[in-house]
Amino acid sequence: MTTSELLTIIEKDGRAAKGKDPNLSADDLRRLHRTMLAARILDERGLALQRQGRIGFYLQALGQEASHVGSAFAMRDSDWFFPAYRQPGIPILRGVSYDDIVCEWYGNDGDTSKGRQMPVHYSFRQANFVSISSPIGTQISQAAGAGMAARIRGDDTVFMTYFGDGGTSSNDFHSGLNFAGVFKAPVVFVCENNHWAISVPLKGQTASDSMAAKAHAYGMPGVRVDGNDVLAVYRVCKEAVERARKGEGPTLVETVTYRMGSHSSSDDASRYRDAEEYESWKQRDPIERFERYLENKKLFDPADKQALVDGIKAEINEAIKRAEARPRPALETLFEDVFMNPTPQLRAQRDELLALEGPESDDVGEFPL
Repeated sequence: MTTSELLTIIEKDGRAAKGKDPNLSADDLRRLHRTMLAARILDERGLALQRQGRIGFYLQALGQEASHVGSAFAMRDSDWFFPAYRQPGIPILRGVSYDDIVCEWYGNDGDTSKGRQMPVHYSFRQANFVSISSPIGTQISQAAGAGMAARIRGDDTVFMTYFGDGGTSSNDFHSGLNFAGVFKAPVVFVCENNHWAISVPLKGQTASDSMAAKAHAYGMPGVRVDGNDVLAVYRVCKEAVERARKGEGPTLVETVTYRMGSHSSSDDASRYRDAEEYESWKQRDPIERFERYLENKKLFDPADKQALVDGIKAEINEAIKRAEARPRPALETLFEDVFMNPTPQLRAQRDELLALEGPESDDVGEFPL
């Protein structure tokens, strides 16, 4: 394939294009479907909580479920992810509990980051899911460095990193791909081309024919795939992962998809996005498309969908109840994870803060600091 061609497997009628179906097992197909559906429901609940004032911020992956779930499914459990902030399905796929995910939204004492990160900027060591950071593109060079280290050690770990079309304009995009190409790092670079970098459209982001075309400058293959086709994304990424594991170096995968929601809960996409464009992409919903494929395989009955949705919602809602009942992280955690042995100054500051803690308040903002 050339970097301008777009690989597609699931056709409009839900059938797989001849000779392209990866022929996953029934269990794998059901797992993909449930994960994509759970990621969307999680997003709906997260945005609703933000609008209700129960959490402070949220970012959705609405319309991009096939892109990140399909690519992540190509990885082994021992492989690592360096994510951006639109891949909620990966922790779900890796078995992270809804409790761990939801506690991060609230920044409570069950949050792995102890309330120090923005909501939806997860970090799950048990899932080899490296902390999300807001600065654009930083994860790209980090993944390249981790991949270079793995190659030096001689292990067969593969690293996958995600970024949007806007991320290709960052310095880390050039640095990361250049180093990975030179040192043949086992990294799969996934550019989720969702056509919008906040309010900057794709045409204002690059003059290249495609994002995949940029791979040639770094000496690696570039592949363009239909990002709303979970099977096509899986197939392309599986080939890229296997190539990396064999020591043949990195691949740049461009998943062509669309950001159906606003950039974040702080943005209103209707102010800059054309309604016709939105409606056109809405007809290409990745979950509905996959469900048509599953119907043809006799693995999905639309009549049973509501029960599946209700079950996932119930699990998430129970996790929300438990998260809201948990306290904030203890004040002394402000002084942890900086030095192995706290300095005398830090110990003195900690003791002073704890001494100021009033018996009737757990709100640090009320302290006369």
